[in-house]
Amino acid sequence: MRNSSMSKNDLILLFCFSAAILAGPIILAPIGAGYPDLLQKFAIFGIFALGFNILFGLTGYLSFGHAAFLGAGSYTAVWTFKLLSMNPLPAILLATLMGGLFAALIGFICLRRSGIYFSILTLAFAQMSYNLAYSVLTPITNGETGLQLRQADPRILDAALGRDYGAVLPSSDFFGIDMTGYPGFYFCAVILIACFFFSMRIFRSPFGMMLRAVKSNQNRMNYTGLNTRPYALAAFIISGMYAGLAGGLLAVTDPLAGAERMQWTASGEVVLMTILGGSGTLLGPVIGAGAIKYFENIFSSFNEGILMKAFDFLPESLQHIMVSISSLFVGEGWHLTLGALFMLIVIFLPGGLMEGFNRLRTWLGNRTGGGDGGAVPDTAPAPSVGGD
Repeated sequence: MRNSSMSKNDLILLFCFSAAILAGPIILAPIGAGYPDLLQKFAIFGIFALGFNILFGLTGYLSFGHAAFLGAGSYTAVWTFKLLSMNPLPAILLATLMGGLFAALIGFICLRRSGIYFSILTLAFAQMSYNLAYSVLTPITNGETGLQLRQADPRILDAALGRDYGAVLPSSDFFGIDMTGYPGFYFCAVILIACFFFSMRIFRSPFGMMLRAVKSNQNRMNYTGLNTRPYALAAFIISGMYAGLAGGLLAVTDPLAGAERMQWTASGEVVLMTILGGSGTLLGPVIGAGAIKYFENIFSSFNEGILMKAFDFLPESLQHIMVSISSLFVGEGWHLTLGALFMLIVIFLPGGLMEGFNRLRTWLGNRTGGGDGGAVPDTAPAPSVGGD
């Protein structure tokens, strides 16, 4: 039986991860990513990617429907704010529970198939959820306008405790601490650290080893008489709970829920995050989420005026040519840059950015004659669609 206590390397990894996350405003300030709104996105989508990695990275089941759980978590959190309290704790607890329940329902059906058929089924359920939220369930979701807070909302728990927001539209607060700006980031950061710890325990547990066996050769395990579906379903539910929690945190930092959070593009985004960072690794999904959100918020803000200033040292004719070429890869065309980067990563680093870091660490160790220096192993196997 595996020892339940954490190894020294795991403790070091957890400490370094926690320190880096909490020092994020200082570390990321030099590259223009130290402001709270972007840091909140790093933390929230890091949680989303960590949960997806438990399913895809360990079992190999590629889901294209995880945005359904993200959206369900957001709607649940906003309804909790409207009906119960503006304190974020009930909202994120119910959002996590709703994500798990929704995942149990969808997973029970989709896990009857494997491989590409599983992926298509999850995509179909996600699109059904999006269309329901956009049209049929308008009384619950408020359709294309999105679910928002109102002054007339009952907020039963707040009313019972004598909380009166007056004529001001309330915002979420953690026992008087407003969940905007840096307090909102640190609230999300602490939850990200807790989710990373939980993910680490799953990776190192016998349950995680069983999930890896499902990814390695599920048919062979079935031939031995072992039913693998409960393990895959458990991973799917845990992954859905992570997604629901991320959706709840999106509503905590911005009390609004819209159907766009359930679109297939959001599901594809978390797949990109996980593969870009390193599927099957602990740190990879968080790094991938940070990289994509950085590109989305920084590169998409480059407009023609900024590019003209960047190339103002060139002759005017050449300046306009460079601006025309560069504008294809930034601003509204930032997806082209992301696509090119993703293509290069998949071709040259199939294990994601973590494979690149490990190669660099090995190279530096060989140059200094110290091997890998006893660093914490976090290898990244090449991504695959499992369950076959």
